[in-house]
Amino acid sequence: MGSSLGRLFRVTTFGESHGPALGCVVEGCPPRLPLDEAALARDLARRRPGQSDLTTPRREDDRPRLLSGVFEGRTTGAPIAVVIESVDQRPQDYAAMAQVYRPSHADFTYDAKYGHRDPRGGGRASARETAARVAAGAVARRLLAERAGVEVVAWVEAVADVDLAPGEVDPLTVTAADVDATPVRCPAPGAAARMAAAIEAARADGDSVGGVVALVARGVPPGWGDPVFDKLEADLAKAMLSIPAARGFEVGRGFAGARLRGSQHNDPLVPGDAPGAVRPGKHDAGGTLGGLSSGGPLLLRVAFKPTSTIARAQATCDRAGRPTTLEASGRHDPCVLPRAVPVVEAMALLVLADHLLRHEAQCGRAVTGAAPLAGDARLWSGLLP
Repeated sequence: MGSSLGRLFRVTTFGESHGPALGCVVEGCPPRLPLDEAALARDLARRRPGQSDLTTPRREDDRPRLLSGVFEGRTTGAPIAVVIESVDQRPQDYAAMAQVYRPSHADFTYDAKYGHRDPRGGGRASARETAARVAAGAVARRLLAERAGVEVVAWVEAVADVDLAPGEVDPLTVTAADVDATPVRCPAPGAAARMAAAIEAARADGDSVGGVVALVARGVPPGWGDPVFDKLEADLAKAMLSIPAARGFEVGRGFAGARLRGSQHNDPLVPGDAPGAVRPGKHDAGGTLGGLSSGGPLLLRVAFKPTSTIARAQATCDRAGRPTTLEASGRHDPCVLPRAVPVVEAMALLVLADHLLRHEAQCGRAVTGAAPLAGDARLWSGLLP
């Protein structure tokens, strides 16, 4: 329980932080989809540790190995199994933590629930588990591109108190190449440099920082989702908040929209590009209406807390309830944001792939190649407080 996501496009992950391997099983992927290990490796390379001076120094190649579900470069319709072997485990770094609860980690709550846990790097609660999600997301990315022309791009929008200026990034045109041009994965070079400085300052102080990842899904046709409990934004919220260290989620204007009047927040509907077509005239709703995609760009944000493990002594308790002080060792990111970008993309891709297949099962083949809506770089201006 708790290790699977999706209904028709269903993903199950397995593995722990310092186990020999981790991976995923993807069920429901249609046959004849072009897919190979290189497609998975491209997304995994963006998440892997040790990729820059801003991330953990742990060195993992994160090379995926396809075990089933693909033959001669195409999916067969059978479950797709992917394994990613770990090569740089250091479980000895966590020996002192086996009997001591780390502040803001899952150590205490796992013990409270199960009475037994793997203390090596957090075990199943470790962010290393997200490598399996990214591998599965790469399958979903290929399906969405081939079947519906959907493109998903995420980027770092804020680190600590460093925010992108209004209009500095245009969600309608930003590309993955723009995002990956800076180690912090912010497509605005000036802001990226300030964000990197904030991360380095926190690391030098033995501390950590959090921030916000933004995402756009372009080309999602209208109608994906369900009206009540399985709203598209509700499934996205569950997926995003399942990411380790994620603490907030919003679609479109989100919490900032609560401060507006309806006359300001409502998205007018205007004629589309094709005869008889309709589209939103602006995007404060973030691409969904009534739990269904509106045909506009899907816009969302995920807030991440500062990394919990820091190089400072912290007050805590041991498993016997005795107060103590913990000075953590090991290799950790001073900020999860740069490596969280491909994880946020993966979770959006998995949800959208599932809703694509659910829509087709109920309503027939989805409309493909939805054209981008009119907009400009002020699309999200003023949304962050």
